[in-house]
Amino acid sequence: MAPSQSSKRPSGSPRRAPARALSSTPRVRAAAPQPEIRGPEGKSTRDCRLPGRPAEPSHHEAKANRTMEHTCGPRGYVQCVCPQFSVLHSHIALEMSPSTEFLWTHDTLEFMRLKVSTSEITKNSLEKILLQLKCHFTWNLFNEESVSYDLEDRVGNQIEFLNTEFKATMYNLLAYIKHLDGQNETALECLQQAEELIQREHADQAEIRSLVTWGNYAWVYYHMGKFSEAQDYVDKVKQTCEKFSNPYSIECPELDGEEGWTRLKCGGKHNERAKVCFEKALEEKPNNPEFSSGLAIAMYCLDEKPQTQSPVDTLKQAIELSPDSQYLKVLLALKLQKMNREAEGEPLVEEALEKAPSQTDVLRSAAKFYKTKGDLDKAIELFLRALESMPNNGYLYHQIGCCYRKKIMQMQNTEEYVANGNREKIEELRECAVDYLKKALEKELNYPLAYAELAELLAQRGQYREAEECYQRAFSKELTDTERQQLHQCYGNFQEYHMKSEDTGVQHDLEGLQISKKSAEKEKMKCQLQNTAGDQLLFNTANYWYHQGLIHKENGDVLQAVECYEKELGCLLRNAPSGIGSLFLPALELEEGSEEMGQSTHRSTPREPSNT
Repeated sequence: MAPSQSSKRPSGSPRRAPARALSSTPRVRAAAPQPEIRGPEGKSTRDCRLPGRPAEPSHHEAKANRTMEHTCGPRGYVQCVCPQFSVLHSHIALEMSPSTEFLWTHDTLEFMRLKVSTSEITKNSLEKILLQLKCHFTWNLFNEESVSYDLEDRVGNQIEFLNTEFKATMYNLLAYIKHLDGQNETALECLQQAEELIQREHADQAEIRSLVTWGNYAWVYYHMGKFSEAQDYVDKVKQTCEKFSNPYSIECPELDGEEGWTRLKCGGKHNERAKVCFEKALEEKPNNPEFSSGLAIAMYCLDEKPQTQSPVDTLKQAIELSPDSQYLKVLLALKLQKMNREAEGEPLVEEALEKAPSQTDVLRSAAKFYKTKGDLDKAIELFLRALESMPNNGYLYHQIGCCYRKKIMQMQNTEEYVANGNREKIEELRECAVDYLKKALEKELNYPLAYAELAELLAQRGQYREAEECYQRAFSKELTDTERQQLHQCYGNFQEYHMKSEDTGVQHDLEGLQISKKSAEKEKMKCQLQNTAGDQLLFNTANYWYHQGLIHKENGDVLQAVECYEKELGCLLRNAPSGIGSLFLPALELEEGSEEMGQSTHRSTPREPSNT
């Protein structure tokens, strides 16, 4: 349980002195005179007056051998402005009326200066210790700007549907997210939930498994300025770790597992580190179901990278140790589907849905299985069921919109559509797709290409201005190389097929081609440019030879690329008075170019747009 906040005063907050009416004979030191305390601008505090006070000093001020300048603060407070306390840049507030007289003796000032110094030392020592703790604040997970848009929603959902023994991990992560959002009081409540769950579910390992929670407690209190409470939890960590001959951190599989699960939930770049954490934990406890499951999920997420062990084998081993984990079964089914063993995987999905009909991670993954299979109605049904538990999840809205887009493509490719032209049904599906994609973007979906998907649907309906706005919003986002390539390809197609501007389309194909990232999109753009290059009507378009040079360069034909670049220089310099253009272009091409310089250059009639 978190310590009572009312029982302790935060040592980092100002101490309020009691209001005290001065007697007619105030205390005066009889000792030798002390060095005079100076106020602002070097003015002696003996000469300082409270605002509104008469110019003549009172009898108290005349007798006192140490006074301090005061100025009236808001709501009747008096604030100390003694420069000696500038170390914390804080004022000492006194609950007094502006007309109250108050006397500070030299002993009082020395005592308060000592208290300020002690507080500063406590803060500095805490900072050094906190960095040694193993918890979310020292794992470098993310900062305020990089937190995934739906992470809090997913963590909250995991807390609702996960087995009880894993909920403490999610409460710890949720506490960290709340802290980053500035909700420290709520973060403390989450940590209290985590602490109670650990005590109840892991009573035999309560101290070890609480180390991360206690570390998070200490950091949250530290950021709240409550150094005394932070120190209490630092001491708890120290008492436990000292049993293992280490003052503030220890190596143990439970802590590795906690970090692994946290990083898995954060996803993306954290998956590789999560895998390392679980492998390390399994070295100590090889048959632990929790760590085995974590490793299997991490390897599934890292499937695109070379693995020393097959993800299928790892998943099967994890299922043997955790036969009630329905999520692992669906992941195995997805892996088998990718290996063209879909029939082997589908019974696993059916079993998981039967035993965990409301578990959102099962519903999401099962929907993905059926979407890949082509059973889009089943996929939409499962995504909608998951959406009931996660109504603010942009990913689910996006997936439903993509399913409707795919249904449109399926229908357009059927003989029935070709024969009957079922336009009303197509438009109905398109309306659904647009609605769900818009909702996904309203939920702050962090997937810039969703704008391109929405733009294509809007363009199909003739809403070109809205489509252009979507593309520009997408380009304004922070994009990876792959996303930028894909976006240039999509926008190039939009310009060519819908806006009939093949020049602009080629320009974006070229921009995407120059991005060094190798991808399927890059190959598509290269093919499109090569097809365009064969059209003789394009010979006089702007930068024609430059475009040809880029294509040859991408294909590895360096000499051809150089020749094309030289011809481009010749085109640019053909009208130069010095005749330098002749160095780069043959005379025949110079004459042809001069005759056609004034003509309008249009790209050839664009290819018919695809049904996609």
